[in-house]
Amino acid sequence: MNIMRFLAVFAATFALTSTGPVVAAPKLETAWFAGGCFWCLEHDMAKIPGVVDAVSGYAGGDLQNPTYENHEGHREAVRVTYDPARISYRQLVDRFWPLVDVTDAGGQFCDRGPQYSTAVWVATEAQRQAAEASKAAAETRLKGRTIVTPVLRYTSFWKAEGYHQDYAAKNPVRYAYYRASCGRDARVKAVWGR
Repeated sequence: MNIMRFLAVFAATFALTSTGPVVAAPKLETAWFAGGCFWCLEHDMAKIPGVVDAVSGYAGGDLQNPTYENHEGHREAVRVTYDPARISYRQLVDRFWPLVDVTDAGGQFCDRGPQYSTAVWVATEAQRQAAEASKAAAETRLKGRTIVTPVLRYTSFWKAEGYHQDYAAKNPVRYAYYRASCGRDARVKAVWGR
């Protein structure tokens, strides 16, 4: 074996067996939001830098194990897992408001009824304070209109069926058609002016 080959084998072996410095995994945190159709909110929240995961589901109701066919009392919601070293809870809530029509208590866009209404759920007093401060700041941008989205105490979240998860990525044509025909982007632009 020549010296060059020996060094290459040694380097490859070292690379495979060396774990390098131990790096602690980031401590992740969770937030919950409702903003109409969970497909759309999951898609939008997942794109925010610092968000690690966004999962569609049902929140806020009393039913155990709700389903798409029966989630009475629950809102369609999204559980957001995020890295607080990259985005704070306050910044995450700040990013939520302009994704929805916060002035509509009857649902969102073409989806009507309480299951499509907006909400921010909080699990701690610190989250509540941050969410309320964010809401007040966002309301000043609305020039006299009121944010009807409540800040609620978190109670439960139930993951939606698998076919609802990552719907935009799995069904891009259907998703794009639904989003456009429902008028989501046009209404958000009308509310927030962008």
